[in-house]
Amino acid sequence: MLRSDVQIISVDDHVIETPNVWQDRVAAKYKDAAPKMHTDDQGRDYWVFEGRPYFNIGLNAVVGKPREKWGLDPTALSDMRPGCYDIKERLRDMDEDGIWAGLNFPSFPGFAGSTFFNATDKELSLVCIQAWNDWHLEEWCGAAPERQIPMAIVPYWDIEASAAEVRRVAANGSRTISFCEAPHAVGMPSIHDAAWDPFWAAINETGLPVSMHFGSGGAPNVAPGGPFTATIAQYGLNSLQCCIELVNSRIFEKFPNVKFALSEGGIGWMPWMLERCDYTWERHKIYTGMADAKKPSEIFREHIYGCFIADDAGIRNIDLIGEDNVMFESDYPHSDSNWPNARKMLEESLANTPDHIARKIAEDNARRLFNFPRK
Repeated sequence: MLRSDVQIISVDDHVIETPNVWQDRVAAKYKDAAPKMHTDDQGRDYWVFEGRPYFNIGLNAVVGKPREKWGLDPTALSDMRPGCYDIKERLRDMDEDGIWAGLNFPSFPGFAGSTFFNATDKELSLVCIQAWNDWHLEEWCGAAPERQIPMAIVPYWDIEASAAEVRRVAANGSRTISFCEAPHAVGMPSIHDAAWDPFWAAINETGLPVSMHFGSGGAPNVAPGGPFTATIAQYGLNSLQCCIELVNSRIFEKFPNVKFALSEGGIGWMPWMLERCDYTWERHKIYTGMADAKKPSEIFREHIYGCFIADDAGIRNIDLIGEDNVMFESDYPHSDSNWPNARKMLEESLANTPDHIARKIAEDNARRLFNFPRK
C-alpha cells in the first residue's frame, strides 16, 4: 500500500506556454519572427509562427471541467484552469491532487520540439528551443525547485547541435531530455544508426535520461472512419514499438549510462513484450548478428522505465516488469488526468502492493532516475 509519507512524483505532466516565453527571451532581431500569441474574434488564443496559426486544443487543458464539456475545439488561456500555465496555481493544484513533484512536457513546441523540427528557419528554431529551455529551467522550475523536475528539448534535426544543447542544459540544471520516440518516422536516422552517436555520447556523459513521450514521433495508424476513442486508445502502441526497438538495439554497448523513460505509454503490455522479445532473440540471435547482445529483458531492466497513469493490469504483474522500472504520471492538465483524485486513485491501485514497492513506483524510482533527491 501507499504510505502517507510518500511524496508522489508525476513523471509526465504538461505546461501551457504563456505569451512571454519567447518574446521575453529571444534576441531583438528574432522577436518579430518568434512565436506570438493572438486572440481571434471568438476569444480563442492561438500562436503564430512562420505565418501559421497554432491553436490550443481543448483536450490539452480539461482539468476541472465536466467530461460533457470536453472536446477538440480550440480554447483560450482564460478558459483553462490557471494551474495549466501559472506555476503558483499549479502548485496549489498539485497539493489538492496529492502530488509532490512533477515533470512537465512542452505544449506549443510539441512534446519533443516537433513544431520547431518542422519549421523552415532552423536558425530561428534553435533560438526558440533554447529560449523555451531557459524559460522552463529558470522560471517554471526555478520557482519551485523542490517540486518541478527540469526538462529540456533539443534541435533533433541537427545531431551535433542536439549534443551541444544536452551539455548546455545539463550545466544549467536540466534533469532529462525530451526526445522523439521514432526519429526515422520523421525523416531522421533511426535510433539504430551510428549517426546518433554524438547525441548518445552527450547523454551518456551528462547522465540525463531520455524521456520519450508517446506521439512525439507521430500518431498511430488508425483505421479510416474510426472514432477518436480508437486513436487515443492506440497511443500506447507507439511506446510498445519504441520499447521493442530499444531492447533490440546496440546503443547501450557503446553508451552504458543511457536510460529511457517511455512517457505516457502505459505498462500493462510490458510483460508480454519482454517475453516475446526474449523468445525471438533466443531463436533468431545467431543469423541476425545478435548472439553477442544482451537478452532484451536484461537491457530493459538496466535501461528502460515504464510510466503509467492508470494501469491495474501492469500493477498486478509488476514482478514481470520489475519494481525498479515503473513510475507514476498524472498527465495534468490533459484528458487522461484524474485531478484532483490522483493520489486517491493511486492508493487504490497500490492497495495490495508491498509498501516498499509502492514507494518505489510512486516516488523513489523517479528520484533515482532523474537525480532529484529529497531536500
